[in-house]
Amino acid sequence: MDYTPENGTITMFSTSWCGYCRRLKSQLTAQGIGFRDINIEETEGTAELVASLNGGNQTVPTVIFPDGSTATNPSVAEVKTRLGV
Repeated sequence: MDYTPENGTITMFSTSWCGYCRRLKSQLTAQGIGFRDINIEETEGTAELVASLNGGNQTVPTVIFPDGSTATNPSVAEVKTRLGV
C-alpha cells in the first residue's frame, strides 16, 4: 500500500495510547494541516513499515511527507516547514 500523502498533508502512523501522537494531532488540527492517521496496532503491515523507517523500532508518531521523506516525532513547526506552509 502507498501511504504517500497528497501535497500539503501528511500521513501519520500512531497508536491510541501515544501521548506524543495525541499532541501532534491536536497541534496539526489547530494549525489547519491535514493528516491521515493510521494506527499501527490496527492496520496490518504498518508496524513493520514504521520499524523499517526507524532502525527496527516501532517509534510513533512517524510521519510521511508528500515527497516521500519521513520524520520521527516531528514538531508541528518541522511539519509546517517541510510542507512549505
